[in-house]
Amino acid sequence: MNLAEQFVILDETYLPQMAELYKSAFEQEPWNDNWSDNCQLTEYIKEISGSFHSLNYGLLINGKLSALSIGIIRHWWEGTNYNIEEFCVSPDVQCKGIGSRFMKMIEADIQKRGLSGIFLQTDNDKPSYQFYQKNGFNELDSHVSFYKRLSE
Repeated sequence: MNLAEQFVILDETYLPQMAELYKSAFEQEPWNDNWSDNCQLTEYIKEISGSFHSLNYGLLINGKLSALSIGIIRHWWEGTNYNIEEFCVSPDVQCKGIGSRFMKMIEADIQKRGLSGIFLQTDNDKPSYQFYQKNGFNELDSHVSFYKRLSE
C-alpha cells in the first residue's frame, strides 16, 4: 500500500476533522466512549486544542486526517514538555505502524523546538498502554491520578 503521508500542525480549520477522527477512534472497543452529543464533542475538542500554548499535530494520509495528537507546551521546573491530552489513529489504519511513525515525527518536531520531553496519561488496561511502552515511554511509578464523581 503506497500512502501519501503529510505531517501537519493542526489549527482551528481542522476542528471538524479532529472531532470526526476522535469520535471514530474512541467510540469503539476498548474505550466505548459515547460521543453522540456532537456539541459536547466539538466543545471538548475546542477546549483541549485551543488553549494557551496548545500544539496539535496531525498526519494526513492521502489528504485525510488519519492521526492526531492534541497537546500543550507546559513549562515545569524540570524543563519544558509537550503534554499530550489526546492521541489517536483512525481505526481504518491502526496496527500498520502509522502511530509509531507519527510519534517519531512528533518527537523530532518537539526536539527541534528545544522541548525536554513528552508527558501523557493513559489507562493501563487499554492497548494504548503497550503502544506507549513500545515507543519508549516509561511509567511514572509515583504518579497517581485522582477523580471524584459529583453527580450520577
